[in-house]
Amino acid sequence: MTDVRFSVDRIRSVAVLGAGTMGHGIAHVAAAAGCQAVLYDVDAAAAERAIATVRSNLDKGVALGKVDPGARDATVMRLRAARDLADACGEADCVIEAVPERLELKSRLFSEVDRLAPAAALLATNTSSLSVSSIAAAVADPGRMVGMHFFNPVHLMRLCEVVRHDGADPSAVTAAVGLAERFGKTAITVHDSPGFASSRLGLVLGLEAMRMVEQGVASAHDIDTAMKLGYGHPMGPLELTDLVGLDVRLGIADYLAGQLGPAFAPPPILREMVDAGRLGKKSGEGFYRWVDGKKQ
Repeated sequence: MTDVRFSVDRIRSVAVLGAGTMGHGIAHVAAAAGCQAVLYDVDAAAAERAIATVRSNLDKGVALGKVDPGARDATVMRLRAARDLADACGEADCVIEAVPERLELKSRLFSEVDRLAPAAALLATNTSSLSVSSIAAAVADPGRMVGMHFFNPVHLMRLCEVVRHDGADPSAVTAAVGLAERFGKTAITVHDSPGFASSRLGLVLGLEAMRMVEQGVASAHDIDTAMKLGYGHPMGPLELTDLVGLDVRLGIADYLAGQLGPAFAPPPILREMVDAGRLGKKSGEGFYRWVDGKKQ
């Protein structure tokens, strides 16, 4: 039987690059799944704060009876902050990037990872909309690159969108799907195209909801209630925008408008709110006010 290049069974250590909301969530589920998880950020203090957040989320799970105390302790033991990028990637079986959504930043990072990580390591980008093939062009072997798009909060959300670009090794895609499932996710596989499946559909709904607020059709609360009670959505599109970050959604909208056309052009209200610093939950105000992480 011919040996495949990549296999989920060979992945024992995972390096997560970027200690923001997505990064610490990915490190959390990797460690909980039994992997040695190394978290790296250019800001060492951010990496330590991220690990403290993982501990806090695990403690909440224990308090709610959803996480066994022994499992919490074992997860924390498998999680550490890296000293530098070489420390994070040097012995990793899989490297998952979760840095801000800028193509040049991701490409520059993976060119360094390509030099530091083992040649057999699976490489994955958590991009929510950018071209995976363009990011893969930064490494000598694009076949080992895939997209693994997780959702916030990663330790609770069930979906992982695995993105296959034309040059991806089929075994890399299969390994990514298997790894997502090991992390407790339901994996879907999509072809590399702007916005993939989830961001493309979700953004259209979110942008139209913003236009309705702008036009005085209804309040943000009533629009969200309509989608929750009328269509069974667990969260309305504007509350979701606050959680994702208005700046993040603006960046995705600008990118998709350039790639797919004016249907994705951000409405003026979105750009005005970002310019005013109303970024959603992380700034304390977006379409809602947020106090101590709770919607008011």
